[in-house]
Amino acid sequence: MSGRPEAGQRLRRLLAVLTWLARLQRAPVAELAERFSMSPEELVADLELAACCGLPPYTPDQLMEIVVDDEEVVANLGDELARPRRLTAAEGFALAAAARAILDSAGVGADGAGEALASALAKLEAALASGSGGQHPEGNGDGAHSSSTSGGLQVDLGGAAHLAEVRAAVEGGRQLAVRYYSMSSDEESERVIDPLAVVAMDGRWYLDAYCHRASGIRRFRVDRLVSVAETGEPVDHQRNPLETGTAQTAAFLPGPDATVVTLLVDPEVMWLIEALPVVSLSRSSDGRSEVRLAVASTVWFERLLLRLGPHAEVVAPAELAEVGRAAAARLLDRYRRSTR
Repeated sequence: MSGRPEAGQRLRRLLAVLTWLARLQRAPVAELAERFSMSPEELVADLELAACCGLPPYTPDQLMEIVVDDEEVVANLGDELARPRRLTAAEGFALAAAARAILDSAGVGADGAGEALASALAKLEAALASGSGGQHPEGNGDGAHSSSTSGGLQVDLGGAAHLAEVRAAVEGGRQLAVRYYSMSSDEESERVIDPLAVVAMDGRWYLDAYCHRASGIRRFRVDRLVSVAETGEPVDHQRNPLETGTAQTAAFLPGPDATVVTLLVDPEVMWLIEALPVVSLSRSSDGRSEVRLAVASTVWFERLLLRLGPHAEVVAPAELAEVGRAAAARLLDRYRRSTR
């Protein structure tokens, strides 16, 4: 099973599902799950939760009418949820900026989905222009700038020294040898990577790649690539096909300096899943959950293990298996010294 979404993300997704259902009133389970990138099991679980919600005093006649069977969902959710949402000017501008950034990214816009997005953006920009006299506030963020001319929106995500090179490597499936600067360690490291995808997030460009040094997929900030050179070898998509297939869709990928740690945790500490971004989550045969976390700081990991106490066991890597016990021993020794 992949990493479970956090509570806020799950709520936003459920509201989107309910809004869609309110207009359709009925839809096949498989079709609805595919549309919102969920498994049928996740969809049914969320809808069962929604069926327990309604208006005060929460009597049966005030709860949402949702009926789910093996094949279909039938819902009577009223006109309020079915009514199209009215965006504020700020929400509309943010949505337009995000859409324009996607269209301006390399490789977007040539297919049918790109054409549909461009058409929707044109309508949104026209509505924004008519609602504000053609004037939009200018905004610039960390590496991003946006402006408007006659109601049209232009977004510049900023360049990076080796952006064109890594894009070409992704498109050509070519392996790279890179020198990468790490802000956390203030050091440069040399790595051989298999580029998989270039993504834009929060005004910055990132490269998702299989890192041979870390033996896993990592996310590199493109502006921290000191040097980039092709090795002459093709990307090895057979090395780790499961991870390679999820690189572009993963909500969270660890940084180059992170160590992926595997924990077995008891149900008592499952708050961990909501509190921290996890690489993956699965169920163990003994009833515990197997959680994979990206750890960039041993000190932070020690504090986490102290909070988890006896309800967590470090499975891998072996060199971190005793970190929690060692931290607890140091803490106990310090306490004893202070009480003498």
